[in-house]
Amino acid sequence: MIQSLSNRGSYPSLEKYVYLNQASLGLISNTTIQKMNNFLHDIARHGNIHMSDQDELDLLQSIRVDASSLFCCEPYQIAVLASASEMLSQIPYILKPKKKSSVLMVQSDFPAVTRPWIKYAKENDCQIIFVEENQQRDLTEIIIERIRKNVSVIQISLVQFSSGTKIDINRLGKETKRLGIKLVVDITQAAGALPIKASKWNADILLTSGYKWLGGHGGVGLAYISDDMLGKKPFTVGWMSAPNPFQMNSTECTFEFDARSYTQSTMSYISIVGLQTSLREILRLGPDRIEKHSNSLANLLLDEISKTKWNPILNQIEACNSNHIVSIESATEPLDGTLEKLKENGLICSSRGGNIRISLAHYNDESDITNLIEHLT
Repeated sequence: MIQSLSNRGSYPSLEKYVYLNQASLGLISNTTIQKMNNFLHDIARHGNIHMSDQDELDLLQSIRVDASSLFCCEPYQIAVLASASEMLSQIPYILKPKKKSSVLMVQSDFPAVTRPWIKYAKENDCQIIFVEENQQRDLTEIIIERIRKNVSVIQISLVQFSSGTKIDINRLGKETKRLGIKLVVDITQAAGALPIKASKWNADILLTSGYKWLGGHGGVGLAYISDDMLGKKPFTVGWMSAPNPFQMNSTECTFEFDARSYTQSTMSYISIVGLQTSLREILRLGPDRIEKHSNSLANLLLDEISKTKWNPILNQIEACNSNHIVSIESATEPLDGTLEKLKENGLICSSRGGNIRISLAHYNDESDITNLIEHLT
């Protein structure tokens, strides 16, 4: 019997539902909710009575320290953001690729990853090269094969949101560094589910939303900024990106000398408190253990799915699959009707890319897979 890795009692939704949807809007633990509630009632509602200007800065610095432990980097390389999209939208204007150069991306990637570059390319002399996923081949290999002399940027997700296909970021990072290509990686579908090794990957920027696998609420994101990228100035400017922001110097536009330069303004502090709490839970569980747990559940799911009319969509190269996201398809069963029936029976999944996407989190156990198979049969 595969037990849950975390305390299922900390997630009240699991009393009535089988939740296989952490890749969308993830469940938030009782511990995180309690910390958020305490902050709201004891501090936030009272304005500056119990929270000084320095307390605001200390809160941001505190979560940077915890995030650096999860990302395996230094705190000065961590930026606290209002969202991952906030960072993604300004990256093209920070990198400013040379005219006639190309940006390489995955065609089926999450829209927040691709859309800023599509807009930029329309306004500037820049070309977008899309590569397509092929379940018979290694996506990392496909990306490397499409690299040409004029490719200046590769921007991708570490784990593809609809298929669960995983990039070999260590290999790709070595190649982009050798060729002088900037590498930007959205790790939203990986952080909190897989180990993140920022210091070893040679990526220029890693970024993630604070919800989904990180177990927080919306309104906050995180980014790792490499030392090389810290030499560049942000494109969008906020008052908190200045050195000593509470000095309120309105006649200069200077920036902090580290990743704090990407923090623009007052954010949802309640979400920051929640995210910091959930980060500490993930660190306590251990990303390596979380990954092994999802692998065990995925193996069980793949063994049992043959009893149904549904088939898993897997890359034929096993190392290319991240087992915390498994998509299934059927030639005979209706997608929307099946999802509705699952929901009626308390099983929550998502529809992505015309298939059912199943998320396997640390709170799931063997009974969740058994229940799913029962209702798919």
